[in-house]
Amino acid sequence: METERFKAYTYAEVIARDKANLDIAWLRDPSLDGAANLPAPEVLAAEIVEDLQAALEEFAAIAETLQQARSEEHDAAAEEAYVAD
Repeated sequence: METERFKAYTYAEVIARDKANLDIAWLRDPSLDGAANLPAPEVLAAEIVEDLQAALEEFAAIAETLQQARSEEHDAAAEEAYVAD
């Protein structure tokens, strides 16, 4: 997911750079240097909770999709076995 602070790059884009360097220090937001510039702890905590909840929702959706696929495979195999009898 791309945001104001983060951008996704493909492997080809990284390698095509003048010097392929996976050091991400160049991504650092200078406005966040020093504790005085950091968001308040409650803001950071709320953002972390929001991110974790979003991740859990995504994993739950993936788990549900996998469960449905397994159930459909099981149903198809059962139907096949019934027709073969």
